[in-house]
Amino acid sequence: MIYLDYAATAPLEPEVLEAMHEAEKRFFANASALHTPGHLAMNQIEETRELLASIINAAPQEIIFTSGASEANNTVIRTFEGHEIETSPLEHHSILETTKKYAGDKRPKLYSYMLANNETGDILDLPHEKGAFLHSDLTQALGKIPIDVHKLDLDYATFSAHKIGGPIGVGALYVKEGAPFEPLIIGGNQEKKRRGGTYNTVGIIGFKAALSKINPKVYDTKVRELRDSLAHRILKEIPGSSLNTNLERGKSLPNILNASFRAAEGESIQLYLDAEGIIVSTGSACAAGDIKPSHVLMAKTGDAEVAHSSIRFSFGPDNTMKDVEKVMAVLPGIIERLQKISTIEV
Repeated sequence: MIYLDYAATAPLEPEVLEAMHEAEKRFFANASALHTPGHLAMNQIEETRELLASIINAAPQEIIFTSGASEANNTVIRTFEGHEIETSPLEHHSILETTKKYAGDKRPKLYSYMLANNETGDILDLPHEKGAFLHSDLTQALGKIPIDVHKLDLDYATFSAHKIGGPIGVGALYVKEGAPFEPLIIGGNQEKKRRGGTYNTVGIIGFKAALSKINPKVYDTKVRELRDSLAHRILKEIPGSSLNTNLERGKSLPNILNASFRAAEGESIQLYLDAEGIIVSTGSACAAGDIKPSHVLMAKTGDAEVAHSSIRFSFGPDNTMKDVEKVMAVLPGIIERLQKISTIEV
């Protein structure tokens, strides 16, 4: 199998799995307990908190562990319930849908703009306004490019473990010291009463193991080379192809390539590639099964044909140039087959 869907979920790293298995034996106790096993579990949680804080240039007390990025995003939006909230049309549904439900017209205002888009990989400009607060979903950016929450001038930021080779069901929220905050989950003293519920110690330890392995330099060199090689070959070898990702350095994440193939339907391409053992996506995994065109590509291009014919290839450190060769050995034939039966001219 050739796995090119890292943007949906990165494969669990062997070191992460090993760390979690060890944690199940050694750090199984409730981390909130006062006894020694509880303290040992809490020490592991605090080590993870300190590691993530050091990676993003935050203070450890500014990190809150969550069940994932969607919970973290919801927490920020709900904190500003009834306030003016502005987002980009390219946001994840956990931002867009929550904003529709809870936005109002009170001040101060919240901006929620992701730094890097999950479908196209494009790096976006973040808005800043005096007196307003800024949240950014950094789920896709973590591990792929350097992150400094102070240089980005963020009040809130969202992260998820499973995008960097960690376990599903663990995430984190950065909340700048002094920024408004209302807990989404109440009823416990965990996280200084900012997020109730028994700690997912094993998952958080897995998050730590994944964080310890991230290396943006690898993405900026090896992974970028793979992504760019595939992009150039698609444009050269497949009629009717176009790119929805800006390949210029600094304009997009180095691992995501979104391409469209005129007169070929995206889900059909995905299924044909799957039959060849090549795993890709038609966009956000959270929107799988939705027959509507990608809201991201519709916002970016306004072209339903482009949106419906798109495929997202997303690479990781374990991919090789042989994977690109395998894709290009079968993709041109798949597109040609689909274009021949289409009523749309190429």
